[in-house]
Amino acid sequence: MRLRLNGQDRQLDVLPWTTLLDLLREQLDLVGSKKGCDHGQCGACTVLRDGKRINACLTLAVMCDGAELTTIEGLADGDQLHPMQQAFITHDAFQCGYCTPGQICSAVGLANEGRAHDPAQIQELMSGNLCRCGAYSNIRDAIADVVGGER
Repeated sequence: MRLRLNGQDRQLDVLPWTTLLDLLREQLDLVGSKKGCDHGQCGACTVLRDGKRINACLTLAVMCDGAELTTIEGLADGDQLHPMQQAFITHDAFQCGYCTPGQICSAVGLANEGRAHDPAQIQELMSGNLCRCGAYSNIRDAIADVVGGER
């Protein structure tokens, strides 16, 4: 299969039953995306496919043939953090950090969708990403800061 991964064209041999999450973590050593539930219920594995958020644990890798994928490792531009990454730092939108890569990728996808116009919408549209530490208000504030800054 061929794809563009974090800005680089890649050609990969992938077994048809390999999930995108397993491909990223086990074959490509991109371990930012986490395997939380492996059932699409927690959002820890969220990555971007063609700018839209997907659960990598529910996606077969071969379904991404020809796609552009972005993981948490591909958001920054060298030493320059993505605005969403910086907002998470500024708003202290993480505690243990396990869910953070999925939260940030989902937030970037949400910003790309252009549907989050107020805190209640952000909260609802981010409900697929769970945080055991309960940093939800800080996460919401970080996203609102970026989405509001892009309008």
